[in-house]
Amino acid sequence: MNDLLDLVTRQVAADLRAAPASIRGYLSPDARAARCRTIAELRALARRTVPRPVFDYVDGAANDEVTYARNRSGFERLTLHPRMLVDVSQVDTSTTVLGRRIALPLIAAPTGLTGMTHPDGEAAVARAAHAAGTIYTQSALSSLSIEEVSDRAPGPKWFQLYVLTDRGVVFDWLERATAQGYEALVLTVDVAVAGVRDRDVRNRFSVPPRLTLRSLAQGVTHPRWTAGFVARPRISPGNLRHAGGGPAGHAEYVNRVFDPTMTWEDLSWLREHWAGPIVIKGIMRADDAVRAVERGVEGIVVSNHGGRQLDGVDSSIGALPAIADAVGDRAELYLDSGVRRGTDIIKAVALGARACMIGRPLVYGLGAAGEAGARRTFEILTAELKTALALAGYPRIGELGPDAVS
Repeated sequence: MNDLLDLVTRQVAADLRAAPASIRGYLSPDARAARCRTIAELRALARRTVPRPVFDYVDGAANDEVTYARNRSGFERLTLHPRMLVDVSQVDTSTTVLGRRIALPLIAAPTGLTGMTHPDGEAAVARAAHAAGTIYTQSALSSLSIEEVSDRAPGPKWFQLYVLTDRGVVFDWLERATAQGYEALVLTVDVAVAGVRDRDVRNRFSVPPRLTLRSLAQGVTHPRWTAGFVARPRISPGNLRHAGGGPAGHAEYVNRVFDPTMTWEDLSWLREHWAGPIVIKGIMRADDAVRAVERGVEGIVVSNHGGRQLDGVDSSIGALPAIADAVGDRAELYLDSGVRRGTDIIKAVALGARACMIGRPLVYGLGAAGEAGARRTFEILTAELKTALALAGYPRIGELGPDAVS
């Protein structure tokens, strides 16, 4: 099967090389991504570019995807209240997170197995984040290793941690991230067990992916993706080469290696092995946020994992106000899940978030056109944010408060 994929890929590549320059330019992923004006258009382009099981892994959510939909409708229900006759000739989108100034209140969220979407994977997304003047967060289950991403994208980075049953692996990750200069640790706490994603079940998605007749057919009909896959396959976690056994369904894989016994008391040993700031990702209740600040965490990511874990919970933006009230200024708050527009960023900051994290939008861009597509994601959201701030009458992002939205 691999030989057949390689043969088809080589033939398609030869056909593209033989095409007139005007046609090649039209077909260029970079050119097509540059024409995209919204995140929705990047998503549509990625859907056409990568195989269906890979797109569904990125795009899909748990069960009936109710929470996935709520993450968008939660933003849509909020109303902005613009101020008039304010000098907005200059708009400042910069802010600080954990003492570092970033150009806009967006942070690249951790996304696992990103190399399945494009072989440049996490390094391409990290470079895009750095080019936009912000921070990249690398997933523990990234396709590229800590060292590979650090070498290929030397800008500011955070490291996201899942706690595994094999604590030796966890301690190794922390030592390596420290050695590579990662500035903060993002402990993800909402994956005690794997959520059930019906799209992945239907597609028989596995880690690493199985090569089947169906996946072979998808490869043939997505030649650009296949060319990258054949040349530089990135289908397994770069920091965790094996978890025992062969390919496993995604839920089976997670339940095999993740530690479901993790509790608040475990933060003490984490502090012993990590000297920098700790951010907890996956908080959706005010009382859990209070527990986090009482244990000295520096940041909290209000997140429902993009709707990929427990279906039927509130949107992240819906949970944010109560958490902001409970936490006050004792820790920085970040909002993750559902951000697709510049106005979404305004709403989140007005309700108490220091910055937003974006995951899917960057992977859509990556799938559409590699690093150029990920950069386009930041370009789109930056332009929308600046325009929305000006129209709302807020020349500086830091001036936003609860009166700006209801």
